[in-house]
Parts: sequence; C-alpha cells; structure tokens
Amino acid sequence: MKSITYSPAYTLVPTYECFNRCTYCNFRVDPGQDEWLSLAAAEATLRSLQLENVIEILILSGEVHPQSPRRNAWFQRIYDLCQLALERGFLPHTNAGPLSYEEMAKLREVNVSMGLMVEQLAPALLETVHAHAPSKHPEQRLQQLEFAGQLKIPFTTGLLLGLGEARKDWHDSLSAIAQSHKRHGHIQEVILQPHQPGTRQAQQRPPCYGSYLAAAVQIARKILPADITIQIPPNLIRSDAALIDCLQLGAGDLGGIGPVDEANPDYPHRPHPQMDALLRSHAFTLRPRLPLYEKYDQWLPKQLQVSVGQQRKTLKRQ
Repeated sequence: MKSITYSPAYTLVPTYECFNRCTYCNFRVDPGQDEWLSLAAAEATLRSLQLENVIEILILSGEVHPQSPRRNAWFQRIYDLCQLALERGFLPHTNAGPLSYEEMAKLREVNVSMGLMVEQLAPALLETVHAHAPSKHPEQRLQQLEFAGQLKIPFTTGLLLGLGEARKDWHDSLSAIAQSHKRHGHIQEVILQPHQPGTRQAQQRPPCYGSYLAAAVQIARKILPADITIQIPPNLIRSDAALIDCLQLGAGDLGGIGPVDEANPDYPHRPHPQMDALLRSHAFTLRPRLPLYEKYDQWLPKQLQVSVGQQRKTLKRQ
C-alpha cells in the first residue's frame, strides 16, 4: 500500500485583519476591526492541546501593511506565538503573507518550516480577483521563495485554482516553483488548492470541480521535481472519487488536518476513521508526519533539531 501523509495540526490566528481585499477570501476582516490573539489565550489553548494528537501549530495570519506603525508589534506577536508553541512541545509552521528577508531570518529561529502560496503568476488577475491586493504581485510571491531558499528554510508553496486563470498560468507558476527548487532544494510541498465558494467572500465564483483539480495534479507531477510532494486539501474535494483520482495521479499529502480550516471555514474535514477507511479501500494508508520532512532536519538551528528529534521518536512509537 502507498502511504498518504498528513500533518496533525491546530491553527492559531494572530489576527484576521488584512490590508489585502482578495474577492474570494473567507478569512479576512478590515484592518482595525479585529482583536489580536493574546499570548495568554494562546497559551491556554496550547495547554489544552497537549493531550491531543497534535504535532504542528500553524500560525496563519492576516497581513498588516509593511508600512503600518503596528507592523513590528504584529511580527513580534507571531514570533512569540511560535516560541510558546515550541515551549509546549509543538512544532510551529508560519504562513503570514510576504515577509522581509530580515523577518524571515528571525522567524527561522522559531519555525521548523514556513510557507506562502504563489497562487498564480497571472498578471491578468491583478485586474480582477487581486485588484485590491497589493501583496499578490507575482514578483513579490516569487521573491519569498528565493528568500526562503537563501535562508535554508524548508518551504511549502502552491497554487490556487479556479480564480479565472488559464492552464498556461499553471505551467508558468509550477515552472517558476520548480526553478527556485532547483536553485535551492528547499520546497517540501506544492499545494494545489481548488477554489470553493464561501459565505464571506466578496464575489462569488463557481466551484472548482474534481476533474479540474485532477488535470492540475497531472500537470504538476510532470513539471515539478520528483522530490517535491504534491499536497491537496481533502476538505475542498467533496467527491470521494475525485479525491482518490488525485491521489492515483500523483498527489501524496493531505496537508495539515485539524478541527477547523480557518481559510475555508465552510468546509470541514472528513472524520479521521472515514478518511482512513476510504484510503484503505483504494490501497492507500494514511500516515501522520511532522511539518518538516526528515531530509531537512540538519537545516534547522540546533535547538529546533532537538524538538524535531523528540517528535520523530514519539511518532515512531505510535
């Protein structure tokens, strides 16, 4: 049986506020309209998770503008949340939008991996779904891949599908990711995330069906180096048959699975026993993993290598 991996995860959101206004977003609130997650509240949550089957703490944040007087406080809150997670025995993974080189270097001290979606390298989207999203410029997204590679940060990136892009845009985006990986060897996973309508988005778009996603998986597997895992979010694939098709075509990971998908709160995950049974019925096994692939362990600062080593021992005993 082929193993399909996932990361047992819980998401902490420092803030939902974001200066971008992507028309498909079901996550953001306007700047100044959200109370930031306090360290005390985060610590209470982390304490409650210590007896749960959680390894990864995903720090998923809305974006505070780089020129905002609150940017430094926002960044410090993210850093402190990562530090808290480490102290409680979890492994942090941060996705907080584009960061400066210096910010990424600092977060490398308290994250075992990081991520940012490329989304699509399609300039036409800057006139539609990203017309009011300054940080979605393709050059800025690619720059993050380069920063991560230069800093030796194990990285997850990916594409959003169904935003009005052409299939040529898939080729361009995947090829750019592949080239960055060939330079630095740092891309762990590429997520192929299909758009699904949500109740909070500013502009309704049609759903992205399984056949559309399956075509993207086929193309991605041809373009991406073999050592990059293709990840698909199972809660956004409502058809069991479509999910299995994507796995048979080369997807190998289901990403972080936790109680709530904060970016897509209208789409809960299948219960674990149901997912396990579905995969086994098609000759797949479901296996938990860390948010860091083992080949990257030596990239980490020494103190993080200790934390990862402890989690690897625990996982092997399960």
